[in-house]
Amino acid sequence: MVAEPFELPGFYLPYPARMNAGLEEARRHSKEWARGMGMLEGSGVWGEGDLDAHDYALLCAYTHPDCSADVLSLVTDWYVWVFFFDDHFLEAFKRTQDRVGGKAYLDRLPLFMPMDLGTPVPEPANPVEAGLADLWARTVPSMSEGWRARFRESTEHLLNESLWELSNINAGRLPNPVEYIEMRRKVGGAPWSAGLVEFAAQAEVPAAVAGARPLRVLRDTFADAVHLRNDVFSYQRETEEEGELSNGVLVLENFLGCSTQEAAEAVNDLITSRVQQFENTVMTELPVLFAEKGLSPRECADVLAYAKGLQDWQAGGHEWHMRSSRYMNGGGEAADAGAGASWSPFVFGGLGTSGADVRKAVAVTGAKRVRNFTHVPYQKVGPSQLPDFFMPFATMLSPHLDGARVNTVEWARRMGLLRPQAGVPLSGIWDEGKLKDYDFPLCAAGLHPDATPEELDLSSQWLTWGTYGDDYYPAVFGAVRNLAGAKACNARLSALMPVEDGAAAPEPANAMERGLADLWVRTTESMDAEARKTFRDSVEAMTAGWIWELENQALHHIPDPVDYIEMRRATFGSDMTMSLSRVGHGRRVPEEIYRSGTMRSLENAAADYATLMNDVFSYQKEIEYEGEVHNGVLVVQNFFDCDYPTALAIVHDLMTSRMREFQHVAANELPVLYDDFDLSEEARALLDGYVKELENWMSGILTWHRGCRRYREEDLRRHKGDKGGMGSGVRSGAVAGAAEAVAAGAGEWSGRPTGLGTSAAQVALRQATPVRQ
Repeated sequence: MVAEPFELPGFYLPYPARMNAGLEEARRHSKEWARGMGMLEGSGVWGEGDLDAHDYALLCAYTHPDCSADVLSLVTDWYVWVFFFDDHFLEAFKRTQDRVGGKAYLDRLPLFMPMDLGTPVPEPANPVEAGLADLWARTVPSMSEGWRARFRESTEHLLNESLWELSNINAGRLPNPVEYIEMRRKVGGAPWSAGLVEFAAQAEVPAAVAGARPLRVLRDTFADAVHLRNDVFSYQRETEEEGELSNGVLVLENFLGCSTQEAAEAVNDLITSRVQQFENTVMTELPVLFAEKGLSPRECADVLAYAKGLQDWQAGGHEWHMRSSRYMNGGGEAADAGAGASWSPFVFGGLGTSGADVRKAVAVTGAKRVRNFTHVPYQKVGPSQLPDFFMPFATMLSPHLDGARVNTVEWARRMGLLRPQAGVPLSGIWDEGKLKDYDFPLCAAGLHPDATPEELDLSSQWLTWGTYGDDYYPAVFGAVRNLAGAKACNARLSALMPVEDGAAAPEPANAMERGLADLWVRTTESMDAEARKTFRDSVEAMTAGWIWELENQALHHIPDPVDYIEMRRATFGSDMTMSLSRVGHGRRVPEEIYRSGTMRSLENAAADYATLMNDVFSYQKEIEYEGEVHNGVLVVQNFFDCDYPTALAIVHDLMTSRMREFQHVAANELPVLYDDFDLSEEARALLDGYVKELENWMSGILTWHRGCRRYREEDLRRHKGDKGGMGSGVRSGAVAGAAEAVAAGAGEWSGRPTGLGTSAAQVALRQATPVRQ
């Protein structure tokens, strides 16, 4: 027997697995179907014994315990097809590293998923095409057009992102953790599985909420937990037999510089965090969404049935992994329970308990859940420690910087940003001295070195307005837990951004509204309606992110690390500033380019580098002076239960990895994307220019952080008007004592990180290139 590379961790399993009574019928049907599609004898991929050993009917009986026998058989066929596709693509293209042939193969498959079933499809040329044509025709007639579009898109992502895995094998590169999780959602297929949950549960998500954050979080947390769980079980097969680099255990093993066992435990911790984020979203965000969208009782029930279906899938998927011969599971330690075993709430054992160690699971997951809600605010942490940032791009400053500094202060005074708002307590957040210290024109001058004076003024004032809002919301709404007031403010801001020509907007009532109304008119006067809508969506993503922060602050909840990184892009305004840059490309670049995985990888890598950089600089400001829970270093401290220097080293290493990913995508993946879309020379030049803009964006933001007076300890004290942190006179003795004890435990930082996750950071620090200014 081959030795297993690590011991399976103690999984968090809050839901018992259950079995669908239609299991045997699904087994019989799926074998006949697979044979009829040509997936068994003669396929060169599977024989009957392979299908029997994998037992996808058992997977579906576990993951869809309540659907009818007919629906279970159809769903099982889908899973037979998707696993056959995965193995077929491996044999035909991954093993031979044939990207050209793989792309041609994948390009045909969407033809077998017509939105209108009356559209003819090509003659299938292989079992994958035959299976997809048959399944599509049997599934979509009972579902809405909206579901068809969503399911087709997730299926295309699942298929097409296989090229990303193939490209990484060709390049021999391991992705960083954030890159890996994002791409795994597409190629791993769990969002696709979520679509089948809607079908099997007869609980289609209403169109009005399908794109809302809570539903997106349910889908993404489900996907991440499913994929990472699969990575734990499939590590041995993928790394030892397939040469696979896209495995979460391997990714963390490399990133953290730790043992395989430690990496598996870290992946399990992330699974737990994602499942608990799922639970938190169901309990705290869905009820609010139902009320805000005015969903009917039936629609609410459908969403809850969908959420329950995702829970069933998690529980059943784990149980199947414990039994399937496809995976590392201690020889199938649950097999003695038998496929037909029944679950009893009165007995610990049998179906649904195979991976559970109750004492260990409660101790580990309970401590993590408590930690998420018990951070001591206003801890004295001392000045923010700044590592040697890896910045390969030089900063060039606009020659119009001095004029923009004068004009921005005058604009802010005219809009009313530098005085308290009438009748709004705690709204006097800025004065002229603070604004000059913050020096947003310095940031704009680095972001847009070639801007005209007018363009630089506009950019400086957008940065000023966005940061004013970011400071205003926690001061005015967060301090008194006024979420309703914050949401009303957001609605007013949206109304001030009309899309159609000549559309009326309300009269601005305060400084934030005056500033946005002025900027909107000056920015969008030459845009068409579609461009205005795209830009408005990006501003609304930022303001919605501010609400998310207030909700977490009200619950005193340190976010899950994946949720934090993804939402931080919005709260930082990354989407807004990037969207503004893309407006100038007009229709000369196909919209599909911006929706591609390659372009999203490029933009997200740049955004994460900048947002984490901000968190490093603002650590003292946010932790000691503001009692904030939204800081990437704090999120890492909480997740790994480690000290400040260790968390800082991990964040710095992630920044370096994201920058190297940005460089890799720009140099290696963008040219392939250009060729795939057969772009014109003009479009290629525009996109190359956009890459340069993103380089300026990252380097300019670093130069601004180093040059402004917003984050240094002496400036924090001066801005607060005291010699200590915010709350130094209001914290209770017990809280203050706890904060001092925690802070004392962190010790002095030597600039040489040690502990978990720092071995790779040491290498990155030695190789880092000094910033050229």
